[in-house]
Amino acid sequence: MLNPLVSIIILSWNVRDLLRACLRSLPIGDSRIEIIVVDSASTDGAPAMVQSEFPQVRLMASAENMGYTRGNNLGLRAARGRYLLILNPDTEISGDALAQMTAYMEAQPQVGVLGPQLLYPDGRIQSTRRRFPTFLTALVESTWLQPYVGRGLLDHFYARDLRDDEIAEVDWVMGAAMFVRRQAYEQVGGLDEQFFMYSEELDWCRRMSAAGWKVVYFPPARIIHHQARSAAQVPAQTHIRFNSSKVLYVRKYRGWMLAELLRCWLLGQFALQLILEAAKWLLGHKRELRAQRLNIYWQVLRSGLRPPRHAEDHGALSGG
Repeated sequence: MLNPLVSIIILSWNVRDLLRACLRSLPIGDSRIEIIVVDSASTDGAPAMVQSEFPQVRLMASAENMGYTRGNNLGLRAARGRYLLILNPDTEISGDALAQMTAYMEAQPQVGVLGPQLLYPDGRIQSTRRRFPTFLTALVESTWLQPYVGRGLLDHFYARDLRDDEIAEVDWVMGAAMFVRRQAYEQVGGLDEQFFMYSEELDWCRRMSAAGWKVVYFPPARIIHHQARSAAQVPAQTHIRFNSSKVLYVRKYRGWMLAELLRCWLLGQFALQLILEAAKWLLGHKRELRAQRLNIYWQVLRSGLRPPRHAEDHGALSGG
């Protein structure tokens, strides 16, 4: 049997209905397209749904929550396509996006990673193209300080100088939908499994770039993204994983001293937020909401936001 042209890898955790919509948007039955669902110990009946409603889909069900990187690496190792599309289960392919991405990659052999344009369900454009962060960017991006710092600080990071409809070479693209050339994947390896989730696509694109591959934002291909439905189920763990991954990235590329400085800075921001929420709780302002936030921030502080102990410098790490 000939290998498929494109392998689509979807990692799912407790988003059965969104996964169903995602699969319905794909060309199931097309012999050129291989679809692999890696289920990470869902308890909502998602594996049974895939088996009964989409028998052509290859299901790889795990008994444990493997995290984003391990789960996708499992699917990548099983995939046989010339191109590999990592796709979140809370997405839906729009129109001929698959055909457009494939045609572009066929015509541009130097491109290793292609990021389509992501849209919110109401049609608004999601910002998905990025440039590599500076240390100063890491201090404020996605913290409560971000709305209060000068816009210019993050303009470069968010590539705001590029038009939304402009095909452009960028440093990295968001991991909700990444169209990857097999040759590039085989050269640099899979996602770094030290990142449970978050910052793994940043790291992967950086390794692709270092190996000489281009990363391109490709708005002609559009994908609807409902965004962060799995992560929303565990808000404290989402904060912990997002910020500890940020620390890990800095440790990997900037060294342990700056990583420790960032970790202490981020913990300080959560400690300040905890104090502010406690004061509002004492004043009787929306006490149920304040209690929820206090619990989340306390869990973050208890975690210490420490990256894995085996995280070393950039030269010692490789992909999975």
